[in-house]
Amino acid sequence: MPRELAAHSATNTRRPLSGRLVIATHNPGKLREMRELLAPYHVEPVSAAELGLAEPAETGRTFHENACIKASAAAQEAGVPAFADDSGLVVDALDGAPGIHAARWAGSNRDFQTAMEKIERLLQQRGAARAKDRRAHFVSVLCVAWPDAHAEAFEGRVDGTLVWPPRGTRGFGYDPIFQPDGFLLTFGEMTSEEKHDLPPKGRALSHRARAFLKLAEACLDRR
Repeated sequence: MPRELAAHSATNTRRPLSGRLVIATHNPGKLREMRELLAPYHVEPVSAAELGLAEPAETGRTFHENACIKASAAAQEAGVPAFADDSGLVVDALDGAPGIHAARWAGSNRDFQTAMEKIERLLQQRGAARAKDRRAHFVSVLCVAWPDAHAEAFEGRVDGTLVWPPRGTRGFGYDPIFQPDGFLLTFGEMTSEEKHDLPPKGRALSHRARAFLKLAEACLDRR
């Protein structure tokens, strides 16, 4: 199984999802993408913000741990299954940074322009001028948790190169500086359909789409 489609589950028991499902995020970009991914399935997505749920402290040391912290907290508080993503940009020349701290680099006001400038400044300080020195990958872990503490998690990864200056105003976060392998456009220049590239027509391009395919196969039924 390709590493970008590898799944990690808290247990070997699969549970189908139907009815209300909390999307445990307060990030508008992630919320939009998750709603788009969930649209074909038998669920009624509602956001954590709409329910007034608090954002738990992300104290985990991995994407997997933080995704499950967020999903489990929302499931316990709402009393229904919850779905959360933890994702980030891993830059080879920066020893894996920003990694799980990708959102924190943007600060409390989510200023990703400043965060992208910080990455570029650090790359320049390390002499990373050639494409081969600017390798990076996005990671997404999606976790579904139930109120009884059962949880299942799935990981997706997409590799690419960091470009400068940023290109495109679509997407969110670090999308404008990430050019996935095999493509001329950055994620910031792609439509949501191009970025997800879901089957049957596509092969799943984004890290979140790759993780979502495994989750859907395990837990979701189409309408």
